[in-house]
Formats: sequence, structure tokens, C-alpha cells
Amino acid sequence: MNFKRTEPEARESRSCLRPAWLPVSKYALLVCVTWLACLPLQAFAQDAAQNGARRPQAKSKQERDDFNRDYALTGGAASAAAAGDFAAKYPESELRRYLYSSAMLQYQRENNPEKMLAMGEKVLALDPDEPLALVLTATALADSLGDRDRDRERKIGTIRRNAARAIQSAETEYSSTSEGAVLYKTTLQSMAYAALGIKSGDDAGAERDLKAAADLRKVKPDPYVWYHLALAQDHRKKYTAALNSVDQALQLASSNPDLQKLAEAEHERLAGLTKGPRNAAPAEPQ
Repeated sequence: MNFKRTEPEARESRSCLRPAWLPVSKYALLVCVTWLACLPLQAFAQDAAQNGARRPQAKSKQERDDFNRDYALTGGAASAAAAGDFAAKYPESELRRYLYSSAMLQYQRENNPEKMLAMGEKVLALDPDEPLALVLTATALADSLGDRDRDRERKIGTIRRNAARAIQSAETEYSSTSEGAVLYKTTLQSMAYAALGIKSGDDAGAERDLKAAADLRKVKPDPYVWYHLALAQDHRKKYTAALNSVDQALQLASSNPDLQKLAEAEHERLAGLTKGPRNAAPAEPQ
């Protein structure tokens, strides 16, 4: 997502005007999903065994061979086409959702949210409780949501539904206390709460959900969550809390110059609102 602003926009952000919500960064989403992919797979195998889950099986050697060939493909377009062909050839296969999931992740790595969303919806049509697909579809919709979007209310409803379901599904599917399972679960849940908190139009709800997202990401904090939490608190005139949150964002944003510039502008605005009796802010709401 492009965070570059023109000079007039930058000046406006430094003024005392209420700051606007920003989209979730594709870079941040890529980092989250890439990090999830690096977590130990043993934890998830243990969870499956503990929950009595049966591993999906191919019904023939040809189906298994076709699946293995298609699953090894790279590139969103190639993976999506192969998933569609496989589903047409094996319409009852238990393996179809894994190919759609692979295509979803390929598109995510290519920063193609529209195609990622389409593949995520294919996954959810086959498995409505798949946590990663629920999180990524909620995040993609939150990222694309505009104030004048004709489908705004419908999208907000889908974001809330998918994010809430992802939080519950992750809790159920990754119930193991192993370090890998706990990290995977809390990262998914943090991403879901972040999707709930961004552009919801409800500042109090946004603050609550973004606080939950931040609390769940103690191991690898997300600067975007802290930045959006600062905006929600700023919107609620909780300037001291907002300043603390944007300080956290600044500490974490050194690898992302675009976000750092925005956080610096918000910090400057909040510092001006909180310093000295002449510029003292009104009493903050609880």
C-alpha cells in the first residue's frame, strides 16, 4: 500500500485537524504471513492429533500425484489456475482447499489483495472455519474499505463476521500449549482484532480491538497496530494515551520509512496538544 503523501497532505496531517484512518500496509501483511509460515509445523501436527482430526486423503494415486504437482507451483496465476483445474477434475476431493489456500498465499506474496481475497473466498466455501483464510479476507476487505465505498456496510459486516470467526476458530484449532501453536494462534487473533479495529467508524470499538491486537503481539509487535491505536485514541481526544501509542509505533517502525514519517507527524501533532497550559488538551474521556 502506498503511504506517500503530497506536501499539502503532509501539512494537513501536521495540523490540528483530526487525522484520518490509513489502510493496512501490504508490507505489514506480508511480514505477518511470512513470519507465520516460519513457525514450527510440529505444533500444528500435535494439535491435529490431539483434536482427533483426520488428515485429508487422496482417493487415488493419480489424484495424489496431481495434487503434489500443483501444490509445488509458484506464482499466483499459475497456482490459481491449477487449483481450478484440480477442483474441476476432482470435484469431491478433500485436497481442493489446500490448493486454493496455496494460491491465496501466492497472491498475498505478490501484493495482489483482490486475487488473494478471491482465493480466500474459495477456501472458505470449502472450509468456513479456516483461520488464516478468515484473517486474510477480513484484512483485505479492511484494506480496501473507503469512506465512500458503495458496499461499505456489507464489507464491514463481512470483516466483523470473518474476524470474529477467525478469533474463535484459531482458539479451537490451535489449543496446544506448545510455543509454536501459541505464537501462531495469537498472531492470527491479533491480525483479526486489527482488521476489526481499522476503519470501523467506531472509535471506542476501534480502540478496544486495537488494544487487544497489541496485547496479543508481545513477541513480534506490529507498528501499524500501535499507529492505528494512536489514531483511535486521538479521535477520542485521549491525547496522552495516543502519544504513548505513537511512541511505540515509532520505536518499531525504523524498517518502514513511510510509516515512520506518518508516525512522526502524528507524534508532532499530539505533542503540541499535550504540552504546556496554553495548549493543554481538555480532560480525556475514560
